[in-house]
Amino acid sequence: MVELRLDPHSALPLYRQIADQVRQLIAAGQLKPGDHLPTIRELAKSLSVNQNTVVRAYVALEQEQVIVSRRGGGTTVTAKTDDPTVRIVRQRRLSDIVSSDVLKLLSSGYRPEEIEATFYLHLARWREEIKTPAELPELKRGKAEPRNIIRIVGSHDIALNLLVELLRQRKDGIKIEVSSAGSLGGLIALQEERAHLAGIHLLDEETGEYNYPYIKRILPGRAIAIVNLAYRIQGLMLAAGNPKWIKGLADLRRTEVVFINRQSGSGTRVLLDLQLRQNGILASEIRGYERELDTHLAVASVIARGEADVGLGIEAAARSFGLDFLPLFRERYDLVMPKENYDSELFAPLLELIASDDFKKVVDQVGGYDTSQTGMTTFL
Repeated sequence: MVELRLDPHSALPLYRQIADQVRQLIAAGQLKPGDHLPTIRELAKSLSVNQNTVVRAYVALEQEQVIVSRRGGGTTVTAKTDDPTVRIVRQRRLSDIVSSDVLKLLSSGYRPEEIEATFYLHLARWREEIKTPAELPELKRGKAEPRNIIRIVGSHDIALNLLVELLRQRKDGIKIEVSSAGSLGGLIALQEERAHLAGIHLLDEETGEYNYPYIKRILPGRAIAIVNLAYRIQGLMLAAGNPKWIKGLADLRRTEVVFINRQSGSGTRVLLDLQLRQNGILASEIRGYERELDTHLAVASVIARGEADVGLGIEAAARSFGLDFLPLFRERYDLVMPKENYDSELFAPLLELIASDDFKKVVDQVGGYDTSQTGMTTFL
């Protein structure tokens, strides 16, 4: 049975709440093509609503070609099809929806870069919701690599996601593969030639400097280009409304507070562990410290679902899930690559996009970023 919950106090009509939740279940992969939905009578009974309310929701979904109802066959999620006619109809409908929504937003005073930033932020959120684990891509030594592929491994970042999406739009001939493996994982992937570029934000405890000490230790003697993507704000992502009244790292010790962590080797984890040591907080004192996730969006998703109260992450991830955010640290996020990649024709469009005003405007609109140094390059 599909589990839906209605909010009688919401301004949204009940039938629209039903339709929206069905859409979300489909988008998250919890309902798949061909899956049966409850009958109108069953769903109305389980939700304690009038059958006509369910009918209105199902009709709206069927008009959108999200579900299909057949006499004697029940109501099912629309199956995927390769029928060219269906593809054309769906593409036309998608274009109409996007065009209409963009027009409404522009007429309401929103700027194009605001719309673009918000769109990519929520698209990244949904990709996180539905993604499946993937193996770290490997570059096979001794085998010829396709010349149009850029493999990026490293720390998860929403500005990096935006960069990749914009580049895919503007350069059809370039294929980009991104793996979230943490900052240390990115540098190791460069060392082992399993990546062309790494995204990192690693604070060195001894020097108080970001990234450079780690690059020198892990990639000694290599000609390296370091391109600043942005400075960003790290802080505590909190359940909406901050019901546990969390005001800082010291509150992570409270037994009623549930924490959700990033994986070992990520820049965020390095930062957290350093701050815990400096504040005299033991990992064993934090409930949930041992539970690890690979991305900021994954952490934000767990908090939004009520499975945790707090996690360390970036402001943009908190915004995308409607969470509260307590800013704590400003950090440097860099893109690291061998000098030969930096000088290559393949990387030229990417580097040009990073330095462009268009990219900086979109990132600024996401929130929690400082692009004043974006595109500045250092060579080691």
